[in-house]
Amino acid sequence: MAGITKEQLVELLNKDLALEYTAIVQYTQHQGVLKGAMYQSMQKELIIHAQEELQHATILAGQIDYLGGTPAIDVPPAKRSSDSVTMLEQDLEGENDAIARYIARVKQAEELNLYHLAQQLRTILAMEQEHAMDLEQALGK
Repeated sequence: MAGITKEQLVELLNKDLALEYTAIVQYTQHQGVLKGAMYQSMQKELIIHAQEELQHATILAGQIDYLGGTPAIDVPPAKRSSDSVTMLEQDLEGENDAIARYIARVKQAEELNLYHLAQQLRTILAMEQEHAMDLEQALGK
């Protein structure tokens, strides 16, 4: 007996999708207000991150539809700050959360023998890990 149903997985994927939307908004806002010469390259990196989060959202929406669900349109609120370091820490927190969620999602997809989905999720996971590495480097961690 499976620990998760396809319907439950679709629901979780929709939550992931909503958080990808939030990441797009948050990265876009943060790159626009990030201050300081030391962050110029990071501003450009955040634009790339936002574009990659859109790719993740597109992949998730397609997979949710394929699994018989309806892709979410809800956008949970993004985090904001007037402090550049705090913004980058907020972004890193979001990436670490995404990494944990996608590790779980890969296992759940494989549990349901949805190996095509697991592979798509691994691709997203690898990009999220790269984002976290970029942010850690910018924060000197």
